[in-house]
Order: sequence, then C-alpha cells, then structure tokens
Amino acid sequence: MSHVEELLRPELADLKPYVPVHGSFRVRLDANEAPPLLGEHVAERLARELARVPLERYPDATAFELRSAVAERLGVKPEEVLLGVGSDELITLLLTAVARPRRGNEPPAVLTTTPTFVMYRLSARLRGQRVIEVPLDAEWDLAEESLLRGIDMSEPHVVFIASPNNPTGVVARAERLARVIEHAERSLVVVDEAYVNYADRDVLELFRRHENVVILRTLSKIGFAALRVGWLVGNAKLVAELDKVRSPYNMNGVSQAFATVVLRELWADVEKLIAAVKSERTRLAAELARLPGLELTPSGANFLWVKTARPAADVLSELSARGVLVRSFHASGGRLARQLRITVGAPAENDELVRCLRESC
Repeated sequence: MSHVEELLRPELADLKPYVPVHGSFRVRLDANEAPPLLGEHVAERLARELARVPLERYPDATAFELRSAVAERLGVKPEEVLLGVGSDELITLLLTAVARPRRGNEPPAVLTTTPTFVMYRLSARLRGQRVIEVPLDAEWDLAEESLLRGIDMSEPHVVFIASPNNPTGVVARAERLARVIEHAERSLVVVDEAYVNYADRDVLELFRRHENVVILRTLSKIGFAALRVGWLVGNAKLVAELDKVRSPYNMNGVSQAFATVVLRELWADVEKLIAAVKSERTRLAAELARLPGLELTPSGANFLWVKTARPAADVLSELSARGVLVRSFHASGGRLARQLRITVGAPAENDELVRCLRESC
C-alpha cells in the first residue's frame, strides 16, 4: 500500500462507485426517467430562456428566484426551501450537517429500510457513519415494529424513509409513517418524495407538524433529469443551519433558469406528462399481469416492481439481448433474486418490452 492509499478512508475498500449500465439499447427502462412526452414548445421556451442566461457570470448564490418558484408551487415559504444538485447532494448535505456524536467519538447512526434508494447507505458509509437497514415487510411496506426497535437500539441521527419507495414503488401507509416519526423524536426524519407526483397522496404537511421532519423532492423524475434540481422543505431555522453546509454556487445558472420556467410557466405540460405516465402505468401493469410467471406490486411511482418466476438475472439477460434494458436486483440475493424494476416508458417502448417478455416467459 502506498503512502497516499494509507490516507484513504477504510470504508472505501468495501464500496463500489455508482455506475449506470452503458451500452446500446433500443429501449431503456432502467433509470426511472420520464419518457420524452413533453411538446416541442417546451424545448423552444427553454431555448429562449438559455439565451437570457449570462454564461460568463456566476449564478445567483442563493438561487432566490428558483427557491421562490418552488415555494409558490408547494405553498411554503422560500426560507423553508433548500436547493441541491438533485436529491443526492441534499442527502450528503444532511449527513454532513447532522453528525454530532452522541457519546464520545461514537460515529453517527443512520437508519433506513431495505431495499431502498442506495444513496442513503452509500453516502452514510462514505462518511464513516453506521448504517442500520430494516427489511420491508412481506408487502414491501414499512415494517413498523422492526423500525421502532431499530430506533430504540441505534438512536439514529437520521432516518431515511422513501415514499413512494425506490425500487418497490410502494407508498408508505400513513399511520405507520406517523408512528415512526413520533418514535424518532431525537432523530431527523427525512421523507424522500422523489416519485410523489405519480402517487395519490403526499405527506408534505408533516414538516409543519414535526420540527424533526424534512421532505425531499426533485424535478428529475418528471421530465427534467438533466437539470439535476432537487429541493428540501423543512423548518426555516433548520434550513438556515443546513444552508451553511451547502457549497457556494451549487446550483448552476442554466438549471436555475430552466427550473424556474418549468415551475412557473410549464407546469401544465408537466401535469400532462404525469397523467400520461400514470395512464401507461395502468396499461403496462395490466399487460404484464397477463404474462405467465409475473407478479406485480401496486405502484405509486413511474415504475413497476415485478416478481419473476425464473431468476431475474436470466430475464434481465434475455431482455438485454433483445435490446431492452430494465433494472434487476438479483445481486442482493434473497427475495430480491426474482425482482425487476421496470420504468414506465412511452407507449411504443412499453409495447416492445411486453413483446420481448412474452417471448422470454
């Protein structure tokens, strides 16, 4: 080991970088991106906005206009909003800020569910924090009693709950989530609503009822993944403290300008896209349910959680050979060995997926 390698965090030896699958695929339904259903006028409006962005200048360090647009859209105050480069930056920011040791030099604990968004665990581990993962129940919902015991045993600094959850698509039962929040009164509870636009309800009001709750949301799943714009909503005093951890100029000028236009002028187009995806989700779920050997979990997201009769690795391989990419979780083993996550694409993409699955089943 070189002298430089001796300086690296020991946790890095057990971690792998997040690397999306590369390659040529006719249909990509693996990343939970929205299909290209926005009209040409949306691109034209954003092109006009780009011409107004002074590229030679640093952007507004406070991103005031974008924070105001988010606040207007959600019915909150600008000082209750913190912006990040997607949800990923906000997750790392939270874990960096909420890290004061409770006892001596004992590393902070982070509690979450499994399976869920991998960045909770990865970001915590990279900071030397302990991660406690509580398995979801048989229906992929919150295992309430196990979570309560996990909170008692670990005294976590941060609790991450994704609802709808990635990769299962399940919206957490409101009463279970409420009891977890009430039990975790000494923790910061982060409710990640990245996919909430596709669900039938949200829990935004929780941040007003509980000062230890913050809500995460993003534009990435509703047609604007390339902008990398996410936001956190929480108590204004807490947001002010978290803002001290944020890097200067973290939100680039183009993303600020585009996202502001999306939220203020193009939201009707976003709502049409959401409605189209939800309609396709219903149609695709019905088509998949007719295929032998597939079982679906009800989804509140823009993807479907599908159980396969055969090993998911085999189905993934056969679909990939046909030019269709979905996401498999077989490497985790156990009950995930037969699970696929399939993004709801455009109608033609979904039809191609069904055709290929019919040939594979």
